[in-house]
Amino acid sequence: MGRPDPEEGQLPAPVKPPDGGWGWIVLLGCFVITGFSYAFPKAVSVYFKELMKDFHVGYSDTAWISSIMLAMLYGTGPVCSIMVNQFGCRPVMLIGGLLASAGMILASFTTNIIELYLTAGVLTGLGMALNFQPSLIMLGTYFDKRRPLANGLAAAGSPVFLSSLSPLGQVLLEKFGWRGGFLIMGGLLLNCCTCGAVMRPLDMGMKRKMGKAQDKYEAKEMLPIGGKSEEGISTTDGTKKGKKAKKKPKKGKKLLDFSIFSNRGFIIYTISKFILVLGLFVPPILLVNYAKDTGVPDTEAAFLLSIIGFIDIFARPACGMVAGLKWVRPHVAYLFSFSMLFNGLTDICSARASNYTGLVIFCVFFGISYGMVGALQFEVLMAIVGSQKFSSAIGLVLLIEAFAVLIGPPSAGRLVDALKNYEVIFYLAGSEVVLSALFLGAASYCCLNRGKKEPPPENNPSAGGGSDTEEAESDVQETEEHSSNNHQPPHSTDNVMVAANEEANHVAEEQSGEGGGCPAGDGDVLARDGCNADQMVERDSF
Repeated sequence: MGRPDPEEGQLPAPVKPPDGGWGWIVLLGCFVITGFSYAFPKAVSVYFKELMKDFHVGYSDTAWISSIMLAMLYGTGPVCSIMVNQFGCRPVMLIGGLLASAGMILASFTTNIIELYLTAGVLTGLGMALNFQPSLIMLGTYFDKRRPLANGLAAAGSPVFLSSLSPLGQVLLEKFGWRGGFLIMGGLLLNCCTCGAVMRPLDMGMKRKMGKAQDKYEAKEMLPIGGKSEEGISTTDGTKKGKKAKKKPKKGKKLLDFSIFSNRGFIIYTISKFILVLGLFVPPILLVNYAKDTGVPDTEAAFLLSIIGFIDIFARPACGMVAGLKWVRPHVAYLFSFSMLFNGLTDICSARASNYTGLVIFCVFFGISYGMVGALQFEVLMAIVGSQKFSSAIGLVLLIEAFAVLIGPPSAGRLVDALKNYEVIFYLAGSEVVLSALFLGAASYCCLNRGKKEPPPENNPSAGGGSDTEEAESDVQETEEHSSNNHQPPHSTDNVMVAANEEANHVAEEQSGEGGGCPAGDGDVLARDGCNADQMVERDSF
């Protein structure tokens, strides 16, 4: 009779994304988490020279700290998906913030490089991974119409924090040494716990209160005469207990949904993203050394990365605003393909830059294209798989990207050592990015558009083209109808007679009563008359 309770194994009622309100606080938390996740592994590099002196190791040994952090960030994607599906986003982020902070604090007491790998690398990297992925999931939960803009603003956290954490790390190193710097950095990572605390789920409290109020009201309306109301309430409770006993056992929620591999759009996106990551990170990694080899002074060479970061700060929100336009959003995959093509051609055209002016021009265009890619990558994935399956999709995509991260930049470094020529590396990296762009655009046009041209079934007006919220609402409605049909008694003739008598009594009560509102009757009659829980609670309050 009452609404299905999520605790009883029924599907929870969907909640429409507010596209604002508390969502802006969630966006701020996602901005901070994204900044820490992408910028922290790079900012730690300012401590490498001191670590080399204290532990008597080479640069390649200390560079493994950042590599392990990034490997944990990408490679633990499925683990994060399982934990989010099992426990929710907020608990996972709180645990992740504690792990990230504990890793850096413990790293300040290490005595050899292996202990640094385990603390600053594995522990901190795992903590940031447990924060990064749930924050993106919550962002997709709170935003729908403004989701491209929200993704662009959140992605801007990476260049903002990179331009802030690197100078801060240098100051901490000069005043407190690398151990004091690691300790303070660990304290800063506790802010991830604050960001996790604000990630409150949407479907809480209110639905349970509405369900209880509806059940109480229906019991009163069925037998409103004197002492029989108590009998009606007890009868309702007994009926609900009987329904609970007849319900089928609750099916366990999938910890990792592999059915997304049946989505052609997801397969196309994953392949193109793997090819993209092979060459995307190579130019910024080799840019400083490339500039030094062309005769650029060290300070000016390091400033090139600052140019990329400064342009990137403005490019990501701007691209998010463009992607949110009504005539652009349906074709956001093609905009993503264009941004990758823009980035790849920038690498190829700048391969022969031989002076500082040419490198500055390259940094400007690379910053624009790199910001566009960063702002659109997760927006396209959300548009392909939907918010319901995004937690599993992003975990699997990050795992696949982890292999590309471990293949691309190290292979480029070996080619530089073997060929002593950066020009070939820029051509190769640019070609990989261009290939990924062409594959995404061509495959999306040839494979996905054919599916869209198929006419929808005539008898099912809700099929296709609906949003995630509408699909979830239809699932809930089907579940309610199925459960109500299963609880009907077998004697259909008696039911018809009882229903007719009850309906006649209700008509008489309406004519002699106050009038207006919803007719008092069984839950099925209320559903047919179009009265929802909100209307019933409102009438009871009057």
